[in-house]
Amino acid sequence: MTEREILVLMDLCGTFAFAVSGAVAAGQRRLDLFGVLVISHLTACGGGFIRDLSLGSLPPVAISDWRYLAASALAAALAIWARPLIDRLQRPIVFFDSLGLGFFAVTGAQKALAMDHNPEVAIVLGVVTAVGGGVARDVLLNRVPVILGKEIYAVAALVGASIQVLGRFMDWKFAITPWFGALICLAIRLLALRYSWSLPIVGRRGDTR
Repeated sequence: MTEREILVLMDLCGTFAFAVSGAVAAGQRRLDLFGVLVISHLTACGGGFIRDLSLGSLPPVAISDWRYLAASALAAALAIWARPLIDRLQRPIVFFDSLGLGFFAVTGAQKALAMDHNPEVAIVLGVVTAVGGGVARDVLLNRVPVILGKEIYAVAALVGASIQVLGRFMDWKFAITPWFGALICLAIRLLALRYSWSLPIVGRRGDTR
């Protein structure tokens, strides 16, 4: 597979995973079919939309490439059809969200690098791509965005994006680097949830000023 084919595959995998999380979250809010499809697509492509606008890559692939629309629609349909199976997972939204986080962190960073931007821009846009859709989903569904909680979320995406950037400048094998970055991001996120890892809280206990 070429570099482009690998990145498109990973981007579609991330789209599918985030779309499932969006559809499940919308279903829990008892939205109608149209509402589920909208939230599913926004969750799947919101971060990539911001990334493409930031890079001047117009029109964004979220609306110009039929594969992204198809992936999010298929994921929403699957989430509705297989709802009993998905509900057996302990935290289905978190699981699929974490899965998509890793894919988008590396693809967002690599797209910025491919357009000759510096490492700082690549890492920032990798994180934005990974967390943007989830933030949009939570805001529209009146949920506290995960990125604002104590859970390690954006930090995991930061590590995944950084691995992709480091691999580019260290000439690591491209067929392996993005998968490795996505896997590390996913591992950090799941381990943080399993062992309740969190970043230090700023301020003193009881301080409300």
